[in-house]
Amino acid sequence: MKLEMGTGTALRNIIGRRFGHGWKRPFSTATCDVENQHSANANTNAKSINLYSAINQALHIALETDPRAFVFGEDVSFGGVFRCTTGLADRFGKTRVFNTPLCEQGIVGFGIGLAAMGNRAIAEIQFADYIYPAFDQIVNEAAKFRYRSGNQFNCGGLTIRAPYGAVGHGGHYHSQSPEAFFCHVPGIKVVIPRSPMQAKGLLLSCIRDPNPVVFFEPKWLYRLAVGEVPEHDYMLPLSEAEVIRKGSDITLVGWGAQLSIMEQACIDAEKDGISCELIDLKTLIPWDKETVEASVRKTGRVLISHEAPVTGGFGAEISASIVERCFLRLEAPVARVCGLDTPFPLVFEPFYMPTKNKILDTIKATVNY
Repeated sequence: MKLEMGTGTALRNIIGRRFGHGWKRPFSTATCDVENQHSANANTNAKSINLYSAINQALHIALETDPRAFVFGEDVSFGGVFRCTTGLADRFGKTRVFNTPLCEQGIVGFGIGLAAMGNRAIAEIQFADYIYPAFDQIVNEAAKFRYRSGNQFNCGGLTIRAPYGAVGHGGHYHSQSPEAFFCHVPGIKVVIPRSPMQAKGLLLSCIRDPNPVVFFEPKWLYRLAVGEVPEHDYMLPLSEAEVIRKGSDITLVGWGAQLSIMEQACIDAEKDGISCELIDLKTLIPWDKETVEASVRKTGRVLISHEAPVTGGFGAEISASIVERCFLRLEAPVARVCGLDTPFPLVFEPFYMPTKNKILDTIKATVNY
């Protein structure tokens, strides 16, 4: 308790000394101003890096381009358990990149207050499995901050980063995918990238968005996913799904680490003469219904896949929307290939996961319905 109180006092003193108390700054509603810059400089230098390095680049840019941006969380000052914040404290100082007590509710609560003062608060929850103590702060404070004041004040500068999903050996408490909990909450956005290039551009968009955002990072891909990433400052639009593989027989919808598994299934299905269209949702709330609807109207079939348990997962919301908007065009029931309705297992993880073979079998069953 002494540590928490002392650290809290220190943090208040840092903010008070640097910015004073009660200062507010309005946020721009233009979230993709740099997207034009990205398009204009599409041929600029790019390097092949992994996903955690892309996150690190985005955080460097966020801190460099906005003096009112802060990064804080458990162990972030030395780089964090996944090394995403490596070098930030050395470059920008311990008043802008600092550790917090092991208290997720306090981390998010502090971030809400920091953002309400007009700052860019980038809070890290070390594992998404431990975001639940902060649930009240996110749902009842951050999400409702703007609404309860009639837009007189807001905490739109808050971005909450959290590694989510399976990692091969995480067991019950380091493997969960809690995105559906937050998709039920008006007032926040939920974003999940699939690749290094997407991670950097989407994270910068989230940090600069005028609304609080929960940004889930697929920890399985931190080092496994490698791709060309532009070195310059760029943003990718939120709430725009991407068709990453075109097809005509069935639509597959997913996000995050699951996209690579689904793409493997699409490749195998093609060997059997099945043409799959694969869509990365990227932003779960608010999600791009139009892109998914257009694809389903074309193919007449759809499969949704995510790691989270099937019951109450966000795939159920997508399924309901498709039935409402595309019912007369469906050639088969909407299919879901998801995690099981059990706590996340350890030794039985391979049986729990929505694997390539499970997806491939469901693709064939849906097409042959």
